[in-house]
Amino acid sequence: MKVSVAAAVVLGVGGYVAQPYAKEWAVIQNACGEGLPRDTVKQLTPEDSLLDSEESKSTKGLGTYSCEVTLAEGDTDGKRFVSMAAYTRRDDQDRELMSVFTESGFDRQSPLPDGLPGFVDEYGAIRLFLPCPDLPVDDDGRKRKLLVDIRMGENALTGVPGAAHRIAVALSGVASDKLGCGAEPLKAPERETPLADPEDDPTEVPIEEAKGTPCGWVTGAGLPSDWNWQVAATASDAAPSSRCDLLSAENGEDTPNPYRLAFASWYGDWSNRLTAHENHGTPASMTATAQCQGEAANYAVVGTREIPEVDVAARQRMLKLFAQDQVRRRDCTDLHFHF
Repeated sequence: MKVSVAAAVVLGVGGYVAQPYAKEWAVIQNACGEGLPRDTVKQLTPEDSLLDSEESKSTKGLGTYSCEVTLAEGDTDGKRFVSMAAYTRRDDQDRELMSVFTESGFDRQSPLPDGLPGFVDEYGAIRLFLPCPDLPVDDDGRKRKLLVDIRMGENALTGVPGAAHRIAVALSGVASDKLGCGAEPLKAPERETPLADPEDDPTEVPIEEAKGTPCGWVTGAGLPSDWNWQVAATASDAAPSSRCDLLSAENGEDTPNPYRLAFASWYGDWSNRLTAHENHGTPASMTATAQCQGEAANYAVVGTREIPEVDVAARQRMLKLFAQDQVRRRDCTDLHFHF
């Protein structure tokens, strides 16, 4: 009799201890359309915490889907493990992209590895942009797309190589299925790297080392060698925006501040506002436009006002090299410059 009671006590304690883990297992199983890879979720979960809850919302008629998974520990902000919001309507996508690319559009961004169609914005959110072959064209005859916004919580272990990217790929597939997008499933990058930290400066390399990259055009830019120019590439041939930044070692005036030139491209009609005069909508100087897959593409350069041996004509020439290279890479047409 005593043995039976003891066994019952042990089973009762064991059940009590196991309960939070059973709850977490259920959360993982059900969260985000049952689309979260369990092993990857555990890699991203802090050691001293468990997943606590999940919530999903879908409004297919409005082209929106969202889900959120929370942790058991942490304050209000710290409890978020991952959240995702996806949009297929053009107005929603424009609103989201306007919050990322403000004013001139030269906002910080980091490309995703292995050609994933998106970037990490300056707030640390992963933005993926995918075509939707199963959705009809919009009222203006443009092919529909899916914008997926994925945000990892501040306590999620995004430094685990590859884990955040695997979650992003999985969630983009869930969003595509829920909204009838029909996007081609993405593949997780083979090169397992941690999620880019938006506060980290991009890696700078000598111009000659940029050959073969999306910023390889700089090797023929003809910049004066006196200032030891470097290139910081936050470029991708698949993302809706790319950057090639050129920086000198110093500006030669007994100050460590380098000379800078930044070349940016944006793809989609949403980007027209970035290169247009605010009052009358005509293209601003030192910009270019093209047509890519039925929508607008825009290109621009900004930089230090005065750079020795880099006058207006030199900047125009480099913008031409940049835009022509981008147009070639993306199979665009109708390139026009505005000087």
